[in-house]
Amino acid sequence: MRDIARRAGVSESAVSFALNNRPGVSEDTRQRILGVAKELSWHPNSAARALSAARAGTVGLVFARPAKTLGIEPFFLQLVSGMQAVLSVRASALLFQVVENMAAEMALYRQWWSEHRVDGVLVVDPRVDDPRPALLVELGLPALLIGGPTSTGTVPSIWADDTGAMASIVDYLVGLGHRRIAHIAGLPELIHTKRRIDSFRAATRKYGLSTHDSVATDYSDEAGARETRQLLAEPGPPTAIIYDNDVMAVAGVGVAGELGLSVPSDLSVVAWDDSVLCRLTHPQLTALVRDTHAFGSHAAQQLLALIEGEAPHDVEDDVPRLEPRGSTAPPPLP
Repeated sequence: MRDIARRAGVSESAVSFALNNRPGVSEDTRQRILGVAKELSWHPNSAARALSAARAGTVGLVFARPAKTLGIEPFFLQLVSGMQAVLSVRASALLFQVVENMAAEMALYRQWWSEHRVDGVLVVDPRVDDPRPALLVELGLPALLIGGPTSTGTVPSIWADDTGAMASIVDYLVGLGHRRIAHIAGLPELIHTKRRIDSFRAATRKYGLSTHDSVATDYSDEAGARETRQLLAEPGPPTAIIYDNDVMAVAGVGVAGELGLSVPSDLSVVAWDDSVLCRLTHPQLTALVRDTHAFGSHAAQQLLALIEGEAPHDVEDDVPRLEPRGSTAPPPLP
């Protein structure tokens, strides 16, 4: 700052105002200072800024899930990509870690807080009975739940309307003429899974369908294939199956082919999350479409606002829209 002040012919305080985009200098002076800073190849020292602002310049993200499910689900890659797009512009780092269970995740929050490693955390997979919000409030660590809100409402959240999205899928399948519909769900303890299961049950009751109950899985292709095989082996098998992610839906199409069934002539398939997988499969999969990258960006923006002192509040993101493709059709004739 002393070098820039000397070269620009201004005080060091004027340099500070200009470089931190604060009032106190004229626009002409600000531009002259920024020009000198550029000539001198000046960049902010993140460590020094963290010390002066009592901030780490880092946001934390922990996944307490089986590692294999993270490696095969495009959703998480798009979500993290959206977060990083915002954080990188704001010169914030993303500290990412995968742990075995929620106890390990909570221990990590305590460690990060005690070491001042992060300014806030993005919390994924809110649970029905989730102990994490109470801990984060106790620590005073800014946090945003992705997929909430929880029943306690103590930590703000960003979420999409899973209830309405599931209802739209059932409405669509019933409109095609399906009366036997199954739902292969994800982890049952997750709030968004519960919302989908509850909505599926409500929609099938509304239409008086002869339907199967939701089946919980770990989101893996193995589980999707196993449950599909079991459903199709039952008397009066479903003519349509809704899968809670793209990976399980693709596995389900494969199982149908093994059993000599044609998609969509014999079985209609719907994937919850759209991805490249859905568009590369033959036939292309009917899927719920949303901008997951943008969802991740919105989450990062919301957390940064909380860190800056904005009042916490819940944010409902865009509802995913159903895009019919080649994997759905009217059911086979009796």
